[in-house]
Amino acid sequence: MPKVVFLLVPDVHLLEIAAPAQVFSTAADIGLAYTLCYVSEQPRVTTVQGVALTADIQWPDLDREDLLIVPGWRGPTRMIGAATAERLRAHHAAGGTVASVCAGADTLGRAGLLDGRRCTTHHTIQEELARRYPAATVVRDVLYVSDDRVVTCAGAASAGDLALHLLSTRHGPSAASTVARTLVAHSWRDGADDQESVALRYRSHLDEAVHRVQNLIGSRFAERLPLRVLAAEAGCSPRTVTRQFQQATGITPLAYQQSLRLQRAEHLMQRGATAEAAARQVGFVDGRMLRRLRSRATQGTTTDDTA
Repeated sequence: MPKVVFLLVPDVHLLEIAAPAQVFSTAADIGLAYTLCYVSEQPRVTTVQGVALTADIQWPDLDREDLLIVPGWRGPTRMIGAATAERLRAHHAAGGTVASVCAGADTLGRAGLLDGRRCTTHHTIQEELARRYPAATVVRDVLYVSDDRVVTCAGAASAGDLALHLLSTRHGPSAASTVARTLVAHSWRDGADDQESVALRYRSHLDEAVHRVQNLIGSRFAERLPLRVLAAEAGCSPRTVTRQFQQATGITPLAYQQSLRLQRAEHLMQRGATAEAAARQVGFVDGRMLRRLRSRATQGTTTDDTA
């Protein structure tokens, strides 16, 4: 039975343990067998919120299908012992997945797992993470990033999105959607979503093929994606994928892609990018197209303009 192992440190944030733990506990309730384990370098850990937790100081034996999750904490950087860092490295080297929430990315950095990989963390500490680990590529202001079985997320509520993403990767979008609906979440956010976004768009359905297409678009939204590519991902014809996508989400695949592009472009411009630079970075041909689509979005209309 696969294990989900949480590495706890002093002043850990309770939600960053509870959210993913609830996701995998609920997954077990619906028949996806998981065992949850909690380990630490000390047998008792107190959360920032004042809840005292007990943890094992002896690690369980790990297999490659097991997950290691490092929740974040408040306050100064938490040092980890050499033996703990080696366990993280060894699990990844053996083919396992290692994930972090918020400041937990620092622990992965100390273990050398961020070097040469894309990663993210909470927006308030992402610059510090980039400074500490210059060999890593810190992707700013997104919810989560997955790179070679190292998965990092922004923190707090996005810990649930991270867990649902991991569940979707392992068992398919339909299983993740079932868990989300059981938890009355009804959907989960794409990794490319802005950390400060509150809208959970177009994910409250149980069409696994459409979820796969949405995952593909979300990971490659800046690229031109012909319908044949989307159809191949869904396992159907181009005509069918368009109809199926609209039935599940209410919009076309291209309109969905454009909404992701607009969301990212808005974020870039809020951070000082020109319309022209933002347009090209998200996949539009020029700033004029971006301005036109922004105007239409403001008026509450969708568009199927091509990029």
